[in-house]
Formats: sequence, C-alpha cells, structure tokens
Amino acid sequence: MPFKPIRKAIFPVAGLGTRFLPATKAMPKEMLTVVDKPLIQYAVEEALEAGIEQIIFVTGRGKAALEDHFDVSYELEDTLRRRGKSLASIELIRMPPGSPVYIRQQEPLGLGHAVWCAREVVGDEPFAVLLPDELMVGTPGFMAQMVAAYARVGGNLVGALAVADRETDKYGIISPGRREGTLTEVRALIEKPARGTAPSNLMIPGRYILQPEVMQLLGRQEKGAGGEVQLTDAMAQLIGQQPFHGVTFDGHRHDCGDKAGWVQANLALALAREDIGAAVRAFAADLIGADAREDQIARAA
Repeated sequence: MPFKPIRKAIFPVAGLGTRFLPATKAMPKEMLTVVDKPLIQYAVEEALEAGIEQIIFVTGRGKAALEDHFDVSYELEDTLRRRGKSLASIELIRMPPGSPVYIRQQEPLGLGHAVWCAREVVGDEPFAVLLPDELMVGTPGFMAQMVAAYARVGGNLVGALAVADRETDKYGIISPGRREGTLTEVRALIEKPARGTAPSNLMIPGRYILQPEVMQLLGRQEKGAGGEVQLTDAMAQLIGQQPFHGVTFDGHRHDCGDKAGWVQANLALALAREDIGAAVRAFAADLIGADAREDQIARAA
C-alpha cells in the first residue's frame, strides 16, 4: 500500500533575526539574499521541486515583505513587458491562488509551537518542514531526496548531515541504528549533547517529513530547552511508535543563520554562476594575493 503523499510544507518564518541586526530591523531575515535570491525563495523552490503543492508560512509581525515577494506584482510585470524585458527571473515566484497560506504565530514559543500553529491546514496528512536559514544546495534538492526516501520507508524522516566531532554539541544529533545507503534508523534524538558524549556525528540540518500525529504531541505545549515548545521533543516520542529514519544529504549545506555562513554561501553560489563566476573568482584571487603580500611584508618587517 503506497504511503500518503507529501503535499504540504511548513516554513517557520516568525523569527526576529536578531543575529543580523541592523539589516533585519525592518526586513525579514528570510528575505536576506544569497547573490540575487532571498533565502526563503531557495527553500520554497526546493519544496516545489519535491512535489509540494501547498506552501504554509508561519509568520509574525513585520513579515509583509515576505508575503509581497510571493504575490503578483502588476506594476513591475507591466513595466518589464513594456520595456521588452524578460520576466523569467520572477515567474517562478508567483504562487497559484490559495498558496501560500499565511498563519500568525502570535507568541515566540519555539519551533515546535510554530509547527503546531499550522495544524488546521495540515489536517491528517504527513507534511514537510523546511527551515530557510539552512540553505541546502544539491541536485536533486534535499527535500526531493527525502521524499524519494519516504516513498521507500514511510513514517518520519529528518535530514542528516555529518559534522566534525568537535561540533556535535551545537546541534540536534541522531542516535543511529541500522544504516542502509543514505538511510539511518533513528533510535533517539539528542539535543546538543555535551562534547565527547554524542552518539554519532549526524546532525539535523532543518529538514523534516513528519506524520500528523506529531501535532497531537505538540498540542500538549510541553516546555523543553529554553522554556520553549521543542519540535525535537515531540519527534522523540514518535520513535518506536512509527518508522523513523535520517536521510543523509548528498549536497552542500550553508548555515545562513550565521553571518560567516551567509557570506560563505554568497561566495560559493556566486562562484558557481556562469554570468558572474569568473569576475568573482578574479576578485577573490586578487584579494587573496593582496593579503599574502601584506603577510610577507609584515613578516619581513
């Protein structure tokens, strides 16, 4: 019997983006661009590639720019047409009527609470969750890889990515069972284990496919780490009750919730572009060369 398809995806986008102030004082952090595309658009395109039909944004105050981005822009489109310019760069942004759905998370009570806010739209269907701060670059995209794995094993899946052992205390970590290719059985989920105690080096990089029963658990509003409703705590309660696997990502992750990671993502994606890659590469080479010359002068002094 085939598993229910993954038709809906939740994007928790109510955060204030305090790590990127002052840039995010009046602009949603999800609208920060990597080269020429906002982070939220990369995540939405990843979901659409995976066959997602309904986009669900869980938002907060000050997110109007995000909503406008996925709306029709009559003036802009008319101006481009009259000037004979292509609309290709914005055609994929337009969503069909009824999607996206926007839901307010009135209180910042954690990722689990944000996901729970979408319970009425999700209903009794399995669903995906994507965190736009995590820019996942691969072919096919990460969510498409996870949907393909879901078609094989069903149940609940989380993204998995190997990190250095010295970094496991920064993330939610998978306690692994049986492994088969990119699939790893999940026996437990450990949130930020103390250094040297992690059961593996597989972290969870902000991609999930979950069964609707998780909403009942989140509905208990049980507080976890930081006094917030933690998605990890609810997922952990499903382990042993439903199939639960990690899917190792075949691609590259950029942590764009971190300033250095965001700058690195801009550089990496710019270098891969046919239109600007050569110019950026030449600039980077000149910059590195100038730094090397300064180092030589400093050592000689």
